[in-house]
Amino acid sequence: MKVKFYATFREMVGKKEVEVHGVRTVRELIEYLAEKYSPELKRQLLESPRVGEGKPVDGMILVNGHNILHLKGLDTELHEDDEVHIFPPAGGG
Repeated sequence: MKVKFYATFREMVGKKEVEVHGVRTVRELIEYLAEKYSPELKRQLLESPRVGEGKPVDGMILVNGHNILHLKGLDTELHEDDEVHIFPPAGGG
């Protein structure tokens, strides 16, 4: 599957896009990306105080254009022909 990164995640990974094979869920994808590229990616997405009931990630993950919040969250199934977009948490103030 194609995985595309935006903003600070693109800097963390060092690439705009990567090909990933063999992961079955969004949760497995995050684990794989953290191991291969940067543990900080996982920390920002999953270990933020803003993560909780109804908000499985701090940031946004789209699978084929659909936000995982409206699918099965971290348990959203992935397939080899999917396209995943990962956005970091929004900053500002």
